Amino acid sequence: MRKPSIKKSISARTRGRATRAVKRALIPGYGKKGMGLLHPKKALYNKVYRKTTFGLGDILKHLK
Repeated sequence: MRKPSIKKSISARTRGRATRAVKRALIPGYGKKGMGLLHPKKALYNKVYRKTTFGLGDILKHLK
C-alpha cells in the first residue's frame, strides 16, 4: 500500500500538471500510449507497479 503524502499530491496537481502540459506541447509523442517501449525495462517496472500497488484513494473509490 502506498503511504499518502499531501505535499506530493498537491505538487502533482499544480507544478507537475504545468510541466506535463509544456512537455506535451514541445515533445511530439510525449504522454502517448506505447511510448514506454523506448525504455522497456522502466515500462515493465511501471506496469507491474501500477497493477500491484494501491493507495487510500483506490480504497475509498471502491467503497462508493
